[in-house]
Amino acid sequence: MTPITEVAGRRLSLSNLEKVLYPADGFTKGELLHYYATVEAALLPHLRDRPASFLRYPDGPDGQRFFSKNVPPGTPEWVRTAEVPHTEGPARQVVVQDLPTLMWAANLVTEFHTPQWRAENPGVADRLVLDLDPGAPATVVECCRVALLLRERLAADGLTAYAKTSGSKGLHLLVALEPTPSEQVTAYAKELAVEAERDRPESVVHRMTRSLRPGKVFVDFSQNAAAKTTATPYTLRAGREPTVSAPLTWEEVEACVQPEGLVVRAGDVPERLDRLGELLAPVVDGSAAAALPRT
Repeated sequence: MTPITEVAGRRLSLSNLEKVLYPADGFTKGELLHYYATVEAALLPHLRDRPASFLRYPDGPDGQRFFSKNVPPGTPEWVRTAEVPHTEGPARQVVVQDLPTLMWAANLVTEFHTPQWRAENPGVADRLVLDLDPGAPATVVECCRVALLLRERLAADGLTAYAKTSGSKGLHLLVALEPTPSEQVTAYAKELAVEAERDRPESVVHRMTRSLRPGKVFVDFSQNAAAKTTATPYTLRAGREPTVSAPLTWEEVEACVQPEGLVVRAGDVPERLDRLGELLAPVVDGSAAAALPRT
C-alpha cells in the first residue's frame, strides 16, 4: 500500500520508499525524500518563482532517464504552474514554491533544473552562469584553475562570482545580475569564454566540439540562453552515488588538488549548511546583483 503523509497541510502519496536509487551505496528513495526535506530551506529559494524542468530517473541512474518540462500527468491542483514561452508555442511548467510541492516533485525521483529568469519575467535574467566541463584527462582540478581565472575577470567588470559543484564532473560559476535580457547575458558570457580560450589556449575551449575538448576545460556559456536551464543548487544528480550540486567556498576551489576533494554527497550537505551557511545567499537575495558592463 502506498503511504499517505501530510506535508504542511497537503496530503501526499509517497511510493517505493525502499527502492535503491543509487547503487554505489544503497541510497534509497526514502533517503532521497529525506534529503530534500532536510535542505528545503536552502533549496526552495533557488526554485521559487522559476519554472522547473525535471530530469526523472525513477529506476535509478542505470534505468530510463527522461527530461520533462511540461506539467506531469496527475499533478495535484494545488501545485502552482506558469505559462512559459517555447519555440513551439507556450506551455505550462511547474513552479516549486513550497515544501509540499518539493516533496511531491521529489517523489517522482527528480533532478531539478531551472532557467536564469523568473516566471513573471521570462527571458530577463537575474543571474549569469558559466558551466565548466572538463574533457578527460582534465578533471575538476583543472576546472578550479579556470574558475579562478574567470573570477578575476568577472571582478574586473564589477561582478562577483560564486562557485558550486555541478554534482557531476565540473563546476558552475554563478553571478547575480540586475535584470538583463537573456540574449545580452549570453553574448557577454560568450565573450568571457572566448577571451579565456585566447588567454589559455592550452587549457580552455569555448566550443562544444568534442574533438577539441580532451585535456581542456569547456567553458559553456550557452546555459544563459532563455530556453536553457542549469542544475539547481542543492539538487541531487543522477549518478552512481548521491552527489549534489553544492555551493563551495573559494578557499575550497583554491585548495583543490584531487577530484575527490570536491565531491559533495547528500549526507554532507546538512553539516556544510550548519558550518558554512548558505553560501549562495547573496545570489538568492540579490544583494550581490550588479549590472553587466556596457559594451
